[in-house]
Amino acid sequence: MMNFGKKGGLVKRTRLLVPLFVLIVLWTVALGWGVAIALEPSTANPNISANKSVDPVPERFQLGQELYLEHCGSCHIAIPPAVFPTETWKQLLQNPQEHYGRSLPMMSSPEVLLMWDYLSLFSRPLSEEEKAPYRFALSRYFNLLHPRVKLPDSVTVSTCVSCHIGAERFDFRSLAPEWDDAP
Repeated sequence: MMNFGKKGGLVKRTRLLVPLFVLIVLWTVALGWGVAIALEPSTANPNISANKSVDPVPERFQLGQELYLEHCGSCHIAIPPAVFPTETWKQLLQNPQEHYGRSLPMMSSPEVLLMWDYLSLFSRPLSEEEKAPYRFALSRYFNLLHPRVKLPDSVTVSTCVSCHIGAERFDFRSLAPEWDDAP
């Protein structure tokens, strides 16, 4: 039973609920608009090809891969997620202020979540006896794939590109001719 008291309780309640409803609708629209802008594909980095990778990535994870390539590949070559275990990627995404001696700009939560979905799916588990590596030379997977490679003390873009001629396009399968017979 509704209360229609002397002062019109239902009318007062309706007057209070209408602005609250409008505020909720506006907040929802603004939030949706912000997420749409954050998730909009960017063409800022010309190294990101339409193909993105020589390895197939399910459509659900392609935006996460694109964001990873855009954010990480803008400063250095974005490496395949499997090079590091999931735990390493988790730490890198959770602590952008401690990125190899630099503090990275904060990313929006939706961007981080999309990148995490992609990186966690395509990275590898950490083995029991392994510590989370943060350098190529300490990565078990990297060393297994590169048994004949002696890494210099300082790994740079040119280090990767010297063997992986398509590395800047996220193609680590195309090798320089001297590595055609590599194991």
